[in-house]
Amino acid sequence: MSRTVSLLRRPKEDISVAGMLQSRVSPCSQMHLRRGFSANADLPPHQEIGMPSLSPTMTEGNIARWLKKEGDKISPGEVLCEVETDKATVEMECMEEGYLAKILRGDGANGIQVGEVIAVTVEEEEDVAKFKDYQHSTSDAAPAPKDPSPPPPPKEKVATEPAPSEPKVLKQSTPSSDRTFASPLARKLAEDHKVPLSNLKGTGLDGRIVKADIEDYLASQGKEAPSAVPKVEAGLDYTDIPHSQIRKVTAARLLLSKQTIPHYYLTVDTCVDKLMELRSKLNALQEASGGKKISVNDLVIKAVALALRKVPQCNSSWTNECIRQYHNVNINVAVQTDNGLYVPVVRDADKKGLSTIAEEVKHLAQKARDNSLKPSDYEGGTFTVSNLGGPFGIKQFCAIVNPPQSAILAVGSAEKRVVPGSGTDQYKFASLMSVTLSCDHRVIDGAIGAEWLKAFKGYIENPESMLL
Repeated sequence: MSRTVSLLRRPKEDISVAGMLQSRVSPCSQMHLRRGFSANADLPPHQEIGMPSLSPTMTEGNIARWLKKEGDKISPGEVLCEVETDKATVEMECMEEGYLAKILRGDGANGIQVGEVIAVTVEEEEDVAKFKDYQHSTSDAAPAPKDPSPPPPPKEKVATEPAPSEPKVLKQSTPSSDRTFASPLARKLAEDHKVPLSNLKGTGLDGRIVKADIEDYLASQGKEAPSAVPKVEAGLDYTDIPHSQIRKVTAARLLLSKQTIPHYYLTVDTCVDKLMELRSKLNALQEASGGKKISVNDLVIKAVALALRKVPQCNSSWTNECIRQYHNVNINVAVQTDNGLYVPVVRDADKKGLSTIAEEVKHLAQKARDNSLKPSDYEGGTFTVSNLGGPFGIKQFCAIVNPPQSAILAVGSAEKRVVPGSGTDQYKFASLMSVTLSCDHRVIDGAIGAEWLKAFKGYIENPESMLL
C-alpha cells in the first residue's frame, strides 16, 4: 500500500514571500514528496523527493551537485543539493529530519522533469542500508493496470503472482506499443551515434531511457560518447554544443514574444554632453567617498524609471481581461553571460539614488556571471533596458519585448556628430546617443510611446532634473 501526499515548505520568519525564492527555497515553491509504506519488510516507510518547481516557467531541471551523500543525517533548513533551473542555480533545502537513503539522480543529471523522483529519505539510520539497490517504480505508488484481453484470474492467483513487469506498465500507458520513452538528451546522443532506442531497456523513471543508458550501450560496443565532439557532415566541420537551461527558456520566450506581440519601434537621438559632464562630477564625489563609479547605463536606468513614473501607461502589461498598470517601477537590465542572457531586476528604481542603482547593477551583474541569481533577483520586472552601445559600440538596434512586459529600450552608443549651430553657416560638435523603444501595440499606442520617449530624452539631456 502506498499513499501520496503533496507538502509545502513551512514559511520561515526570515524569508520574504515577495519573490519566488529568497535565500534558498521560498514557501511558494512546490516540493514534490511521496510518502511510501511498502508491504515488503525490506522497505520500511520512506519518503521520495521529487524535482521541485522552482520558477513559474520551470518544466525540468538539472542536478548541479549534491551537498549531502547517501547515509548522511539531514535536518530542516539544510541544503540538500543544488538544482539548475531554467533561469539560475538554486539551493534545495531539506524539509524534514531524517537520513538520505538513496540518490536516484546524481551530480550532473540533466533533463529531470518536475516531480520526477531524485532521492529517497528515511526516518531511522538503520533503514538506510535497505535502500542500497532501490529503484523507483510506478508499481510502488499505484497498482499496475491489468491486461483487459485475458479473463480475470482467480483471487487466490492474484495474491500469489508477482506484480506485472515494468515493460507491461509502459505498454498499457501508451497508445502505441512501439513508442519508446527517452529523455531529450538521450535521444540526441542516440541520434548522433546511431543507437537504436528500441533495443535498449531504460533505467530512468518508468523505464525511461536516459543519457547513462546510451553511454553504457556505447561502452559495451567499444565506442565513446563525448558531450561535444567535432563532426563532419557534407563537407562541413561543426561541434554540437548542448543547450543550457537559460538558453532554452530564453528561446521559447522570445519566440512567443515575436509570434504573439505586435511590435513597433520608435527611435530618437539624445544629446548626452550634459549627462557626461554630470557623470564626471558625480564620479569624482564617489571616488572621494569610496563608492562605486556611476556608469552611463546607471543614468539611463534612472531616466527610464522617472519617465515611467511620468508616463505610467508604458509601465503596464496586457492580459486577456485588462491592461494591468503597475505601481512599482522595476527595471530589468539585460546581462550577457557565458550561459546565456539574464535580466536581473532593480526594484523601485524611480525611488533610488544613482549610487544605490550603480551598486545594485554591479552586484546583480556579477551574480548573473557566477550563475548564482535567485528567482527574486530577476522576477517582477515591469520594463527592460538592453544596452549594446557602451559595451559593444552598437549604434542602434531593435530589441524584442520581454513578456509579460509591454516595452523594452534598446540603447546604442554615443558618438560625436556635427550638428547645426544657432546661426547660418554655423555648426558644432555634439555627442548623440540613439535609443529605440520597442512597444506592444496592444498596450502602448504610438502617441503614448512617443510621449514616453520625449520624457526620457528630457531627463537625459537635462540630467540635473533627475536629482530633483
